[in-house]
Amino acid sequence: MNGKLKRTLTPKQKNILDFITSFSINKGYAPSLEEIGNKFELVISTVHQHIKALKTKGYLKKEDNQPRGVSLFEQTPDSVEIPLLGIIAAGTPIEPIENPEPIKVPKNLVSRQGDFYALKVKGDSMIEDGIWDGDVVIIKSQQTADNGDTVVAVTEDGATLKIFRNKNGTIFLEPRNKRLENIYPQSLEIRGIFKGLIRDNSI
Repeated sequence: MNGKLKRTLTPKQKNILDFITSFSINKGYAPSLEEIGNKFELVISTVHQHIKALKTKGYLKKEDNQPRGVSLFEQTPDSVEIPLLGIIAAGTPIEPIENPEPIKVPKNLVSRQGDFYALKVKGDSMIEDGIWDGDVVIIKSQQTADNGDTVVAVTEDGATLKIFRNKNGTIFLEPRNKRLENIYPQSLEIRGIFKGLIRDNSI
């Protein structure tokens, strides 16, 4: 067990740590620096900076003598199985996946309380928050949301993954892609809150 005090991560550092964790569970070993760079479109020097920050903050240890470069301070966390329900894209119903099977996710992405499910993302409307086309998002099932939560919402146009906003009583959904505009729905149902993601092309 690492005794260092773990400090708050930036969004990019959290995305990289989540990727290393889920990669380690699915593959049985940590990703190389090159694989991290490829996933996040980062040059190796920038990957080194993020790895150094994660090491300083007590989340990773750098293995200079190992070919894959990094490992978790603690043992790879246990995984749990949750249902992969379908594909979510902006403005369309959730597409059911033929012959869906449970997927394994890091246990630290789900809590003991509540029901969780996974959806595969289609599209780039949340790319500025590090949620890419093809990512699998972990969702906690609930019908309420706080301002700023990333939610699975159902509007009159279909299901979508967006940021929930309530500005002086005006409800709207905010994409995280500067090319797209906010959505002001006439009807809105919250179906869950985003809790994490898995980036694995095999899913």
